[in-house]
Amino acid sequence: IRIPIKDQKHLKYDTVGEHLANYDFMINLAHFKGHAMGGFGGSMKNLAIGCADGRIGKSQVHGVDVNNQPEDWDTWPGKELLMENMAESAKATIDLFGKHIVYLNVLRRMSVDCDCAGLIAAEPTIPDIGILASTDLLAIDQASVDLVYQTASNQDLVKRIESRHGLHQLQAMKELKMGNPQYELIEVE
Repeated sequence: IRIPIKDQKHLKYDTVGEHLANYDFMINLAHFKGHAMGGFGGSMKNLAIGCADGRIGKSQVHGVDVNNQPEDWDTWPGKELLMENMAESAKATIDLFGKHIVYLNVLRRMSVDCDCAGLIAAEPTIPDIGILASTDLLAIDQASVDLVYQTASNQDLVKRIESRHGLHQLQAMKELKMGNPQYELIEVE
């Protein structure tokens, strides 16, 4: 099905599996880590790519023609366009569910690579930080990034985030009013 995107710059709608409309709430469980194209993947990427339809939606988010996808990932559009498309795609799902989404970011076994890299993913280099929970998408991804930046052995993941313009994800969410970048960390043991 197509979900319209309000206040968009690039995508008019997001294409998702039709059963998504059957649910009243969502629990978004994301493994926070690096990503080859997005710099990092957290709750927003999980919504944007995870809810997008496998054939059409994912192509739209990545900014490629569904019938003419480049074979080499390095030639796919990326950087700011990808970050803005991901934010718009995620916004469609947020608009569909309203305030009925809970976000969980697991900051454990973090590597520069996404889980989608499979067996060729780089080994994790950042120590386990913990699990974050929020009802604010921007706050949880901002807090996750901040915690990674505060970790001493973060060089490879920070380099990945910055080389892919990954911080633009946060800016794109802020521009679309998808949450608040200000947060308070409350530790629960």
